[in-house]
Amino acid sequence: MDELRPPTLLALPSYLAGHVARIGRRELAAALETQSLRLPHFAVLAGLSDFGPLAQHALADRLGLNRSHLVGYLDELECRELVGRERDPEDRRRQRVALTEDGKALAGVLKEEARRSQDVLLSELSEKERETLVSLLRRVVVADDRARSEVVT
Repeated sequence: MDELRPPTLLALPSYLAGHVARIGRRELAAALETQSLRLPHFAVLAGLSDFGPLAQHALADRLGLNRSHLVGYLDELECRELVGRERDPEDRRRQRVALTEDGKALAGVLKEEARRSQDVLLSELSEKERETLVSLLRRVVVADDRARSEVVT
């Protein structure tokens, strides 16, 4: 079967990466939907699981989320008793966010679901090809993070 998409688009890494991201998001979103969660909720749970308790603004910055949008996601997660907020002991003007025990347990389940969804997404690739793809994509993301942080400072 001939390719369905224009060769001009298929030659653009940004087009390919964006389309692959949509495919991957579809798989992951379906898994999260079984828990009545969306991708930003998973990002919050994964971020707190990986980094531990964080000030709200630091969590938003690390996840690349708008700070006011983060508040809404945290409200929803807090209502489900998956996260808790308290005054940041280092700066009482700020809120610090942490996973609850239920949040930690769910984060573990969701991380496994995320791994499974990525296996489905990348089923056409060998393990070595997957490692190479992740390594190359990570380099691009890290370079962008570095460039953005240089602009801020």
